[in-house]
Amino acid sequence: MTLRKAGNKVKAVVVGSGSWGTGLAQVLCDNNEDVMIYGNCESEIRDINENHQNAKYFAGVELNPALKATTDIQVVKDADVIVLSIPTIAVESVCKEIDALLDHKVVVVNTSKGFHPETFDRMSDVIRRNISAEHLSSVVSLIGPSHAEEVVIRMLTTICAVSQKEADAQKIQKLFSNDYLRIYTGTDEIGSEIGVAVKNAIALASGVLYGLGYGDNTRAALITRGLMEMTRYGVALGGKKETFMGLTGIGDLIVTCTSKHSRNFQAGYDIGKHNSAKYFWDNNTKTVEGVRTAKAVHENAKRLGIDMPIVNEIYQVLFEDKNPEDSARDLMLRDLKSEINF
Repeated sequence: MTLRKAGNKVKAVVVGSGSWGTGLAQVLCDNNEDVMIYGNCESEIRDINENHQNAKYFAGVELNPALKATTDIQVVKDADVIVLSIPTIAVESVCKEIDALLDHKVVVVNTSKGFHPETFDRMSDVIRRNISAEHLSSVVSLIGPSHAEEVVIRMLTTICAVSQKEADAQKIQKLFSNDYLRIYTGTDEIGSEIGVAVKNAIALASGVLYGLGYGDNTRAALITRGLMEMTRYGVALGGKKETFMGLTGIGDLIVTCTSKHSRNFQAGYDIGKHNSAKYFWDNNTKTVEGVRTAKAVHENAKRLGIDMPIVNEIYQVLFEDKNPEDSARDLMLRDLKSEINF
């Protein structure tokens, strides 16, 4: 697809006025592209337009004053590129709404990291199923080790533009890259999307262990064995093993399992600190993708006969009220075996 231009600018619409949508929209604004944020929260939209802030997510951070936002979804009608920065649970319904408004082909950029809660489909497949072929040039997943809190203050970050259509991935690479955000391209859509999704469940487990009081040795073991699980699951579903050694595999796993910015890690920490998931269920108000991912991966891996011991334990902690300390002990007491076992 040749991206249409508004003058010399690509017209982009970022759907979602949350932290990552705001961060990516500012990247495009910094790159002097024609970008608009669409969101359904009037207070966030007003804060962006009037105060050049999105204080709900970035307290004290001043956004590029040229960044604009709207609550009118009709703005997608004229877009060349539509960036979806919304929770996985909303992708299906939002795509149907967008499809009804389009009269030309667009590149849809997916930034969600998870699976469909009922079908277990990857996000690219959900998008292709709900945006008609006459309106969709391709899906490009813009994913990798990144926290919006750092991108919005222009800290150095590298992520991947992954697509079955390499030419469109390269166009998105050029559109978003600048002196603080470097984009690599890839074509292993299966491996990349599975990697960035499964790591959310592993990050929950990492937070649990930290909350229980375990240290660096334990976290290193968890990340390493979690990488093995991610790779085993992804390869079984058609991904390439080498993908999991890159930004959408070990890269995203490290940042999510170790960072204070990670919602999944923080949720796990609360569970470990209270040695129960009850506090989390009673008090959480945030989107924690790892919770839905743990359920989806547990059920799909069980159906396919894929060994996923860490995911299985975090599933039991979340949904079967298993004691987190017992889960940690049970992982240590599993049958002894060789380390490299895909």
